[in-house]
Amino acid sequence: MGRLTDKVTIITGSGSGIGRQIALNYAGEGAKIVVADFNEEGMNETVSMLKEMGAEAIGVKVDVTVEADIEAMIKQTVDTFGTVDVLVNNAGISDNMLAAGNVTDDIWERVMNINVTSVMRATRKVLPIFQEKGQGNIINMASISGLTGGRGGYAYTASKHAVVGMTKNVASQYGPENIRCNAIGPAHVPTPLTTNMSNVDMFGMEVATRGVNLMPKAGTTEEIANIALFLASDESSYINGVTLAADFGWSAY
Repeated sequence: MGRLTDKVTIITGSGSGIGRQIALNYAGEGAKIVVADFNEEGMNETVSMLKEMGAEAIGVKVDVTVEADIEAMIKQTVDTFGTVDVLVNNAGISDNMLAAGNVTDDIWERVMNINVTSVMRATRKVLPIFQEKGQGNIINMASISGLTGGRGGYAYTASKHAVVGMTKNVASQYGPENIRCNAIGPAHVPTPLTTNMSNVDMFGMEVATRGVNLMPKAGTTEEIANIALFLASDESSYINGVTLAADFGWSAY
């Protein structure tokens, strides 16, 4: 028996990067996976990888900025697997390290819609299912930028602080109903999100990378996915409302 045997799990942004690795880790422990991503090619690749492992998996194309897409994602999950046990709000974007004086309304709104509003909507939609079952688990992807002030751009930092606060709020409100909500706060992990940034704000980058030389290495998708596996499993049953920093101590400096 795996640690997540037959647990039905939705993972947004799982067509690549950390989300894909979380899906692979969960499947290796017996979970049934819903791969939710806007990138249909990446989504299908992840589903194929999961099925090659012998896992039950489906793909759902989702634009997390569209409420109807999120509702359809939850509905298709329930129609296919009968329920939802774990929701991983992993989808997110950066803001190219834009400092407060350089951020535009368009960038601000896009970052907030993807990094914050989508988390709110998916959480809102899945909570009634968890309440009816008397249990459930939400894992949010925050960032070291949600635990510090100068590790990212203005909009990104604000969005991840929001995710940390939302995580605590859900845990405090729904913990008595056996519903857990925790988050992960990674530092730099090479993924398509971090390696494909363009038009980087050099001032914002300079500030965000102060002290980065104190970190002996960058993180890996496997290291972050291992934390996500722990938080989804019963091994973390006494943990609720916490954001676990995964930064090799960078936020401690």
